Amino acid sequence: MPENTEKLIIANCSGFFGDRITAAREMVQGGPIDVLTGDYLAELTMAILFQKKMKSPDAGFVPTFLKQMEEVMGECLDKKIRVVANAGGLNPAGMAAALKTIAEKLGLSPKIAFIHGDDLMPRMAELQEKGETFTHIDKGISLKEAGAMPITANAYLGGWGIAEALKRGADIVVCGRVADAALVAGPAAWRFNWDRGDWDRLAGAYAAGHIIECSAQATGGNYSFMDEVPTYKNVGFPIAEVFEDGSFVITKHPGTGGLVSVGTVTAQLMYEIGAPKYLTPDVAVRFDTLELTQEGPDRVRATGIRGEPATDTTKVCINTLGGYKNSMTVILTGLDIEKKAKIVEETLFDSLGGRDQFQVADVQLISSGKADPPSNDEAFAFLRLTVMDPDAKKVGLFSARLVEIALASIPGFTATAPPTKGSPAIVHWPALISVEHIQQKMNLDGEEIVIPATASSNEAIVIEVPKHEIPPMPSDPTVRAPLGRAFATRAGDKGGNANLGIWAKTPEAYAFLNGFLTTEKLKELLPDCAPFAIDRYELPNLLAVNFYIRGLLGEGVAASLRSDPQAKTLGEYLRAKIIDMPESLLIG
Repeated sequence: MPENTEKLIIANCSGFFGDRITAAREMVQGGPIDVLTGDYLAELTMAILFQKKMKSPDAGFVPTFLKQMEEVMGECLDKKIRVVANAGGLNPAGMAAALKTIAEKLGLSPKIAFIHGDDLMPRMAELQEKGETFTHIDKGISLKEAGAMPITANAYLGGWGIAEALKRGADIVVCGRVADAALVAGPAAWRFNWDRGDWDRLAGAYAAGHIIECSAQATGGNYSFMDEVPTYKNVGFPIAEVFEDGSFVITKHPGTGGLVSVGTVTAQLMYEIGAPKYLTPDVAVRFDTLELTQEGPDRVRATGIRGEPATDTTKVCINTLGGYKNSMTVILTGLDIEKKAKIVEETLFDSLGGRDQFQVADVQLISSGKADPPSNDEAFAFLRLTVMDPDAKKVGLFSARLVEIALASIPGFTATAPPTKGSPAIVHWPALISVEHIQQKMNLDGEEIVIPATASSNEAIVIEVPKHEIPPMPSDPTVRAPLGRAFATRAGDKGGNANLGIWAKTPEAYAFLNGFLTTEKLKELLPDCAPFAIDRYELPNLLAVNFYIRGLLGEGVAASLRSDPQAKTLGEYLRAKIIDMPESLLIG
């Protein structure tokens, strides 16, 4: 057990596969911590790891984690810091073996556990025979009806396997596809000996995990109000100090860059969520009950978090092979942009035998609209052409044919990149599976222990959402200004959907935001979002509104036709929109 009995100090060193590789060492050496976590898996990452495993059956895990552990393994053992990460990816057993090799090389003997059971690929036929249809959450179509070809299928596991491994003395726990926030909830449940029915405490730990799982996004990274961040040099990664009652403090190591404020923590709370009831394998977290307070410099306390029993299903991240995809961008310059775009589009597809030769053919014209441009680059518009099809040869021919017509096309023809053969189009297929079919397993010292999933409960819990007094909408004179001069945003991807969270700094500003930014107004401000179904949720406790835009990203990040397939820019796009707002709301 950690020496500190009052709280468990959990530091995160990764938010994705490719994050700052020195962060593990920085977190271990920057100050006292009890647990080092790392989140490496995203929906796209599973597809990337699949490709690695196809080349080498012993691969399929995140190799950069090994480099990080080579740097800090000895120091973690000396300081009794437990390590919990989902870097096992598609091969947690292989990761555990690789870690053992590194330990032996360093002359160390850590107890290494691995969590598996999330990989459903070997069981897909069996599970379908048992009635699991793997129906697409958004489309309502079963996997079989769609004729989809899965290449990965991983159920989101909860944190109880992690808790069991730590209870049995594991120094390092590597997982496959556990819920990102389970990396925090598992250690907290172990440290404080929580029961599975401790819904409020578990909800607090899962909320803390959601905040720190994306590394520096909670400490000033990607934060709308950039002027508030003292420096972007050496931005510190986040730390959650979790307490026995489920409350927690978000902070960072002293002397690091970035910022921990109510605003930065709110930003991460609003990232990649839908409804305020945030579902996890172990508990349903009510984000609309959480209260944030600035406790001191770079310290934000969260209290009041309520939880409800987990549902009887858990999410499955399935990736299917959707054929092949190829894309090229042509630069159009100066006059007659639309006419030039039409000529390129028509001549290209005519040379290929027509648009209907491809399963998907998408054309997007992105124009600056500047007349009398002050520089050559500002005269540019971009014509983005994309095709998808099961025929790899046909897709590969697409970009080569575009280059072939270069000297027989529009004036000023040039492309942004040379032709490619294209790449596999990986289609994200989110589905649900009954927890009765989930077999989470913890392996330590050659012993394998089955960890039952959290069963649904008939326990009746009435959550009373705290009432927040919202003042009247300000009535002072209005000015025309960018929405972002008063409000912050955070956006992200959820498979083929996108979320867009907007929040205010004061109750008065929230009163305006909540009254002004209806779903209809959002569609008016962002006309490219207008064709899609949009769900709207209010979180007055965070002075926030969240929009869930269904289908905006098509078939998910790897197959999306948008230039921003993860919706990272969506919030800043909204902040640039000019609106009429009360002058008193302007910041700075």
